[in-house]
Amino acid sequence: MRTDRIQAFDWLRGLAVLFMIQCHAMVLLRPELLTGRLFHWLNVVDGLVAPSFLLAAGFSLALVQVRGAAVGTRRARILKSLRRIVEVLLVATVVNGVWYPIFQEPKWLLRIDILHCVGLSLLVALPILGIFAPRPTALRWLAVGLAGIAFGVAPLAEHVHGLVANFVNISTGSLFPLLPWAGYVYLGASAGAVAGAEDFRALWHWVLALLIIGLAVWQAAPIFLWLYPPHVFWLTDPANHGHRWVYVCLLILALALIERVLVAKWKSSAPFRFLGVFGTSSLAAYFFHQMLLNSHLYGYSFSAQWGNRCGWTRYWVLTSVLIGLTYLLSLATDHVYRWVKG
Repeated sequence: MRTDRIQAFDWLRGLAVLFMIQCHAMVLLRPELLTGRLFHWLNVVDGLVAPSFLLAAGFSLALVQVRGAAVGTRRARILKSLRRIVEVLLVATVVNGVWYPIFQEPKWLLRIDILHCVGLSLLVALPILGIFAPRPTALRWLAVGLAGIAFGVAPLAEHVHGLVANFVNISTGSLFPLLPWAGYVYLGASAGAVAGAEDFRALWHWVLALLIIGLAVWQAAPIFLWLYPPHVFWLTDPANHGHRWVYVCLLILALALIERVLVAKWKSSAPFRFLGVFGTSSLAAYFFHQMLLNSHLYGYSFSAQWGNRCGWTRYWVLTSVLIGLTYLLSLATDHVYRWVKG
């Protein structure tokens, strides 16, 4: 059983952070530039950010639970994971509080954005992963089944109304409801169960198997269009998400290959350390880039200064500055965490 970090998933999170910042920074572009080939391709790549975050989160949660069960520290691992999930939900609430008048209109507390989706999905998954952690083979198949349910029920959940709608569709303003997005957490959890119990080779065989399953789901688009009532294809259709997870799995396999062939000195080089900081401090990176980009608490933000005013050249320059500032703040936060733990 491996006991070290699997850097491919840290790098996946790091890349997701970079493209998340790039995606959110598009509010700086002039409206007429939100068309054309470049915008189209960036939009396609940005569509992989949330799946990558969620899949990596499920992977990490399952990995630590299975490893904890193997060495007799399952209870401690569950409590530590619960604390991290609470941190995610607290940061998500703070961000909503900056954007919306949550004290005057508490309904905004139920607006599910990506951080809420990550935290709530992990909160629901934690008891399941904790119970099945001593049986990782059963856990991997259970997780795949739960992913199938999340993706399979999502088109039907478009028609849910009332309080529950906040968590299962976008009708109330939620951007990342648990259906279908929690499905990626369970896909990642299935890989984490394999990684916690077996070796490097078995993990990548399993990711390849997930890729093949995703390809089959993707190609079944005509069946889903016939099977389900009218629904928003790019939001809830299982084939659309099969398409996304195929590309995420390809990226994971590419990163795994890089991790395997690189010598130690290259893994510790500046570019990989840069990705590693964003990968291990993704929560801090999310918070700081949102505050720098959108917060008006102190009368200044990137969007206040340059929103809807930039051409492509200025956009890339400002996005690079935003990434750099986010990196420095995330690195400082990482040092504070280490100091507190020490």
